[in-house]
Amino acid sequence: MPARPVLLTVDDDRTVSRAVARDLRRHYGDRYRVVRAESGADALAALRELTARGELTALLLADHRMPGMTGVEFLEQAMDLAPSAKRVLLTAYADTDAAIKAINDVDLDHYLLKPWDPPEELLYPVLDELLEDWSRTTRAPFEGLTLLGHQWSPETQELKEFLARNQVPYRHLQGEDAAAIRTAAGLDDDALPATVLSDGTVLSRPSLREVAVQCGLSTTAGSPFYDVVVVGAGPAGLGSAVYAASEGLRTLLVERTATGGQAGQSSRIENYLGFPNGVSGAELAQRARDQAVRFGVEVLTASEVTAITPNGDGRALSFADGSQVTAHAVVLATGVSWTRLPARGAEEFAGRGVYYGAAAHEAADCQGEEVYVVGAANSAGQAALHFAKFASRVVLLCRGTDIRASMSEYLVARILANSAIEVLTCTQVVAVEGSDHVEQLVLANSANGQTTTVPASRLFVFIGAQPPTGWLGEAFVRDSRGFLQTGPSLLDAEGRPPRDWPLSRAPYHLECSVPGVFVAGDVRAESVKRVASAVGEGAMAVTLVHRYLEAIG
Repeated sequence: MPARPVLLTVDDDRTVSRAVARDLRRHYGDRYRVVRAESGADALAALRELTARGELTALLLADHRMPGMTGVEFLEQAMDLAPSAKRVLLTAYADTDAAIKAINDVDLDHYLLKPWDPPEELLYPVLDELLEDWSRTTRAPFEGLTLLGHQWSPETQELKEFLARNQVPYRHLQGEDAAAIRTAAGLDDDALPATVLSDGTVLSRPSLREVAVQCGLSTTAGSPFYDVVVVGAGPAGLGSAVYAASEGLRTLLVERTATGGQAGQSSRIENYLGFPNGVSGAELAQRARDQAVRFGVEVLTASEVTAITPNGDGRALSFADGSQVTAHAVVLATGVSWTRLPARGAEEFAGRGVYYGAAAHEAADCQGEEVYVVGAANSAGQAALHFAKFASRVVLLCRGTDIRASMSEYLVARILANSAIEVLTCTQVVAVEGSDHVEQLVLANSANGQTTTVPASRLFVFIGAQPPTGWLGEAFVRDSRGFLQTGPSLLDAEGRPPRDWPLSRAPYHLECSVPGVFVAGDVRAESVKRVASAVGEGAMAVTLVHRYLEAIG
């Protein structure tokens, strides 16, 4: 349940302080939490902690004549921490000058004289009216994580994607909306981006791993040994993990960022078997993750495997944090990453208007804007349709002459029927320009050779596929593009395995050049780049793992 809003009272006279708190709790204790302090400094410290935790303060009731800091001085400083709180000054003196100063300096809501007996006549009616007004104009407190950072910061963008894809409730505040929390936490511009947890914990410029730990996500293996370790939690990795664990294998699933892979960022997958109305990539990934956990899979997030080496009959996996686990078998399902846009300025503005892929949460930020999407495959088409629900106009840039060459017909038909989407064929982005963020694009038409400069603030790129296999050693055979070769593709013209292959049998269909290491999904050479085929390969890999374990058993 959300914490009750706070009524904060401060008076240096301990007897008076207790009396005020007693009367407030008697009348408001069921709806508000009463916090009392006996000095302005203590009250400010309490208010900073409340604000940093995201708790709402409804009322500040301060005695005027206090040593060290007067009530007016306290209320003036408190305005930056709780700008929406009602402010009431309490004094035993008919101090007209103090009242006038408070009205001018701190926008005082009321001025009360001691004693306030009986409170039913002199205290509660005044506060009832103030609190009723506060309730009408104040939103409910937010219970998740608060992200503070500039919209055009690559680091902020990375954290937004990480939180959204890991289903962590969060809000992104900047500018005036973030002022109170930044003041409470003492965060200057150099400390951003920062995250503030619901308990008030503040992380300045955190790594994804630090955020994962604070959010309760597992980042370190709980055991030194597993039957099978699955590296990568896209559809292929999730499929492998579910089937392995359901068949009794002790399974560890390792992911650098979040479950789902590229498919997890898709706004809508409409041709996946069993979902006639379509399903978002995030929902499909979350269902698969829940299924894996239900079968006993141990899932690591924000963890990076840096090496795989033979260790007797097992395979040792080294992690970036220096830890290591051993498994009988490994399934590599690391997927692919988007190819970087080969345009002048594209790298400079990455995360500052140039984005690779598009999580569903990005669309809401494009309300009323013009959005440019580069690509002509299904992922680009799905993104264009999703952005069209929010943006005033979506321009789909295609290098070829027809998007039908690489996009499913059901997507092509919907795109061409959507008046908010414009398709520009034979068009490439040759330059990205701006100051602190993207402001314009230079487009080139290959058909007529003309270039055009257009205003733009957001460009989403869905081109090519780069397999993240550079971290693997030389023992892992790859094709010219870096994709891992498996099974028959490892054999030469005479059907012989690689020279260093240590076994008398040939590699199994999904087994790579290192025995006991299997490859599934997009990272495998000549794989079919579809969610269904990735899940199928993940399941097939587990069947081959069993065959491998029987042979070495």
